[in-house]
Amino acid sequence: MAMGRGSAMVLLFCFLVLASDLAHAATYKVGDAGGWTFNTVGWPKGKRIRAGDTLAFNYSPGAHNVVAVNKAGYDTCKTPRGAKVYRSGKDQIRLARGQNYFICNYVGHCESGMKIAINAA
Repeated sequence: MAMGRGSAMVLLFCFLVLASDLAHAATYKVGDAGGWTFNTVGWPKGKRIRAGDTLAFNYSPGAHNVVAVNKAGYDTCKTPRGAKVYRSGKDQIRLARGQNYFICNYVGHCESGMKIAINAA
């Protein structure tokens, strides 16, 4: 089936919109120069983080980890059953639209501010 000129233009427009969103995706280094460590709870303040952006968690493996949790896990510093645990020390996590919560679940770390909550628009 041949595609009409109007259909081709709509398809091209859709492709450009999708490509534009991907091109604008940013990568944020959690904790900036200090990396993923204690007292990073306030790190997201003032940042305009969007769905599709990537968070780069840099830390010493064996000393810390990153756990993607729900709000209850974030608030209580407890790892819910089935939570995704990252341990590489150089984790790249793409954000979903809405609330995204991350903690370090080593004993006492989350309670010492090693947690962040991101609302990705």
